[in-house]
Amino acid sequence: MKLQIQTLPKPDLIGSLVSTLCAIHCMITPFIFIAKAGTEIGSIEPPFWYRTFDYLFVAISLLAVYFATQNSSKSWIKVAMWATFSLLFLAIMNESFEISHLPEASVYVPALILAGLHIYNKKYCQCQDETCCTTNT
Repeated sequence: MKLQIQTLPKPDLIGSLVSTLCAIHCMITPFIFIAKAGTEIGSIEPPFWYRTFDYLFVAISLLAVYFATQNSSKSWIKVAMWATFSLLFLAIMNESFEISHLPEASVYVPALILAGLHIYNKKYCQCQDETCCTTNT
């Protein structure tokens, strides 16, 4: 029995929502650490369950970008979405594994740009029939 992946319903809506939630998650993290530091002196590491949100956002974002680019009529938006997702992925992996010190904006900016690209794609770049996505205009 072959497993088939069904089309993700409303990938641009899901993608813009997840990207925005990812940016909010990244923005509130320092405040959570400050509050946590007040209760647990000496512990600055986030709890495991909280760090899993990073990977959950990346996984959902990957699916949203994949399915959104399958239904997009503009080739430039496909490239922009994959490039922005790649930057977001690299920024999150860098933060997880502490490869190098990057400013916090290295996560916020691609997450918000990706949300904007999903909104733009939803509004202006949707295929109306089966043939428009193959033309790559």
